[in-house]
Amino acid sequence: MNQRKRKKYSRHLFEAIWGGDRARVRALLRAGVDPERPDSEGTTPLYEACVNGRTGVARLLLKAGAAPDAESAGLGAEGTPLCAAACWGRTATVCELLAHGADPNLREENGTGWSPLAWARAGGHSETADVLLAAGAVPPERAA
Repeated sequence: MNQRKRKKYSRHLFEAIWGGDRARVRALLRAGVDPERPDSEGTTPLYEACVNGRTGVARLLLKAGAAPDAESAGLGAEGTPLCAAACWGRTATVCELLAHGADPNLREENGTGWSPLAWARAGGHSETADVLLAAGAVPPERAA
């Protein structure tokens, strides 16, 4: 696939993510769209799906090879998919990420920022925090 086509398909992928259109996401992935290719600002597809609570879309991206712990670098969309989902209390999405190997203790900003549990707690998302704790998240007050 040439560069122009990759860019066009990537744009279509983000549009499908925003709309929660799993059928379109599936079709684009089958057509060869890279599930990890960031948009022009550096936002990854998985981060976009997770911050918006598009659990089914996140599942498709993960199955297509998107790395669950890859940080997004988009303006206003920086961080890990798990931190994004935890921040907004997207519990089902958090569960999906954990099922695909996301690290419940991985802090964003290359290890210097907040953990998913810290984000869940800051947002008052106790159910999400409980899921993270059950998955082995270490509370910030206990982290060494």
